[in-house]
Amino acid sequence: MIETRSLTKRYPRVTALDAFTVDIEPGIIGLVGANGAGKSTLIKTLLGLSSPTSGTIRVLGLDPARDGEAIRGRVGYMPEHDSLPPDMVAAEFVTHMARMSGLPRTAARERASEALRHVGLYEERYRQIGGYSTGMKQRVKLAQALVHDPDLLLLDEPTNGLDPAGRDAMLALVHRIGTEFGISVMVCSHLLGEVERICDSLVAIDSGKLLRADRISAMTVQRDVLAIEVDEGTERLEAGLARAGLPVTREGRILLVPLESDQTYDVILGTVAELDLPLHRLDQRRHRVAELFSAQPQPREVENRAS
Repeated sequence: MIETRSLTKRYPRVTALDAFTVDIEPGIIGLVGANGAGKSTLIKTLLGLSSPTSGTIRVLGLDPARDGEAIRGRVGYMPEHDSLPPDMVAAEFVTHMARMSGLPRTAARERASEALRHVGLYEERYRQIGGYSTGMKQRVKLAQALVHDPDLLLLDEPTNGLDPAGRDAMLALVHRIGTEFGISVMVCSHLLGEVERICDSLVAIDSGKLLRADRISAMTVQRDVLAIEVDEGTERLEAGLARAGLPVTREGRILLVPLESDQTYDVILGTVAELDLPLHRLDQRRHRVAELFSAQPQPREVENRAS
């Protein structure tokens, strides 16, 4: 779906993309990195709105430098910042965006109503956008990105400015689009936990360089470590496990023990029973996506300075 080779974008005082090489398959993809990592520059380059300094890039088999208009006809883009006209009603605005994508007037109106229904704004479609809440405005931006039935959606910080309930609703909506509509989705976010919840794969970027690109499942494989938590008596259990010959490390109330064999379970359960402690949980530890990048240095403020 997306292919880059040594993609580089230099501004006078900073390199926003640095020999960036990646292959991205269809699905729900997370593009993650801290603010200034190069995410927005990559999106602009994918859309043909910014020309690379060197290297190559293909989107849906097309070259953005030559075929930018064709790419934008097949890609829906939801910008990060509020760029909506406050004095227009949502139905008119989304219809206008559909017309700009080349749809005839009648088809544009029908597609606009359908897109607003998909994002949960059908009953509110004739209200002026300026009277919408932040969450409703985000949904309007998503509707205009969907209205021309694209092959790929690029969503730049889709949960920006939303409260926890709004974030959950937006993530559920994005996941439904990616799984039920047959549309690939790239979610640009600095929130790794959100990406981990809904995405199939992940592309991590730092200071314009590729850190890692892989399936989420491959990044969260089980480690050979058991996590043990008791409701009380953590110190006693830690001492008991050490006496039983198990190497123990502690993270707050959680004790971590290397899983060397099935007997490790027996030793832990036997120690818990011997000390008569209330076992809260015993499970095999999984990586979280955030753990994979916690040791990475903080990126420079690339895009802020480049703009």
